[in-house]
Parts: sequence; structure tokens; C-alpha cells
Amino acid sequence: MPIVDPRTGEPLSSPQVSPQEASTQPAADAAPLRAEDVIIELDASNIQQVLEASMQVPVLLDCWAPWCEPCKTLMPILEKLAIEYNGAFLLAKLDVEANPEISSQLGVRSVPDVKLVSQGGLVDSFQGALPEKQIREWLARYFPAPEDVPPSPEDQAAEALAAGDAATAREIYQQLVVQYPEHYAYQVALARALVAGGLTEDARSLLDNLPPEEREAPAARGVRASIAFGEQALSHAEIDAMQGRDDSEAQFQRALRQVADGDYEAGLESLLTLMKQDRGYNDDAARKMLLQVFDALGADHPLTVTYRRKLFTMMY
Repeated sequence: MPIVDPRTGEPLSSPQVSPQEASTQPAADAAPLRAEDVIIELDASNIQQVLEASMQVPVLLDCWAPWCEPCKTLMPILEKLAIEYNGAFLLAKLDVEANPEISSQLGVRSVPDVKLVSQGGLVDSFQGALPEKQIREWLARYFPAPEDVPPSPEDQAAEALAAGDAATAREIYQQLVVQYPEHYAYQVALARALVAGGLTEDARSLLDNLPPEEREAPAARGVRASIAFGEQALSHAEIDAMQGRDDSEAQFQRALRQVADGDYEAGLESLLTLMKQDRGYNDDAARKMLLQVFDALGADHPLTVTYRRKLFTMMY
């Protein structure tokens, strides 16, 4: 069924499906649509047509206000996604200040407020200026992801960090922190990049300024652990100098370095192996370090759960 432009009543060029059908039907091959084909300004003159259009193609309703700074961050992302999804949904932008009656009818209480409407009814919604990656994940519940999507900033930062380019990761996360100051996961990720770049005091200061509940969350605790373990661990050069050694001291120091670098699974596995081989090493140092890592990660962390079980099995 073709999309009908709610402004003109004319069919658009790309046949689409509803959210309920999108997960089971492949995306249709179609020429790219223009911004004006998939993005409209919603007001009293066309709201009825938009609701009628939602019977044929889902409508993503972006409720915003001119004075709302988060709205200004969110809107360009939604516009980009609307074009990228090439007609899988229409993006209708509602200025709630200019259209208070419509806003009230839609139950908008704060902005930004994004609603997915299909078949004339509300399917789902989210509030606040979510980061692009989270919006993509939200859309993925209802629409097949478009092809050839460029890596998200989060993915680019993670790849840079994994490649040892802490400076690039730090720059990306700093931009994300500015864009989304209340998305504290970015501040924790920035702290991790700072630690990777040797800027541990900056990382500690950043973590100290998080809200209390975020400071004590597993992700932040993990970065603090990296800082603490990094202060205890030998440098990478010193670890490299141990190449060829397989005694208990060398194994312990390698494990500590892995934990300090944030490679917790490898570090925990190395510590558990050392316990099996030499339980008495340095007054049971491997077991004590395992417990410190568990405490740092938090009791509910998947690695804590897994390796507590392995530790219990080995000991009893």
C-alpha cells in the first residue's frame, strides 16, 4: 500500500508496512526519498490527515518547543533517521507552544516527547533527548534497520579505545557529554578513556562529580577499580620484560595488569588459574584479588556471578 502525503493526498514513491508487519517483511527496494517527502510540520490544519496517513504508514511524532534545548539536540537526529529509513515512517514535528490544544489532546506534559503512531493509535513513546544509538535501538523494535548505516559515535569511540587510541575516544566522548549532559554513561565512558590515556586524576575527578547513585553504579565502580588496580600494577613495559616467565609472580602481575586495563574476564580467568596452580602464593593473593575485583564490579555484574560460582566450585 503506498504512503499518502498528508499535505497533498498524493501517494509517495515507497510502499511500506506497519510496525507490526515490519519485523516480518523485508524492506522494499525504492529510490531514496527527499526530506520533504518524509518530514512534515504538524498543526491544526493537517493533524487529521496525519492520523489518517498513519493507517498506511507509521508516524513518528516529535513534540518540541522553541525554548527547549534538548529538543534542539534531538530534532536533527530524528530528521536524519527519517531520511535514512527512507519512508519506513513519517516524521511529524509538533511545536507544542504554537499548538497547545493538540499538545493537550496528545497528553504531552514535557518535551521532548516522541510518540510512534500507527493505525491511528499510540504504539510507543519515549521522553527526553536520547542519544542516537538508543533511538536506533528503540526504532529497531518496529522497523528493519536501514542498510549501510555508518558507525555511531559510541561505536567509533569504543573501536578507538580497543585500538589503543585513547585520545580519539576521549574526544568523541567529550562531545557526547556536551550533547547529553544527563546521560551519565557517557561521563563514565569518558572517565574510562581518560584512564586509558593516563589521565587518572581527571578521571577520578569526573567520577567524583557524578550523582551518588551513578557513582556507586557498577560501570563507575569498574572504572574506579581500573584506577586502583592500575596504581598497583606493573607498567606494560615491565610486564613485557617478564616475557617467557611462567612463575606465580609473573602470572599474578599479568592478571593484575589485565584487570587494570579493564580486561576483567581475562584477569579473573588468570587469577583463577593461578589459584588452581599455587593456592598459597603470597598468602593467597590470587583469591584476595578475585574478591577485590568482585567488589569493584558489583555483586550483580555477570562476571562477578560467573566467577563467584567458579571460585566456589573450585574451593568446595
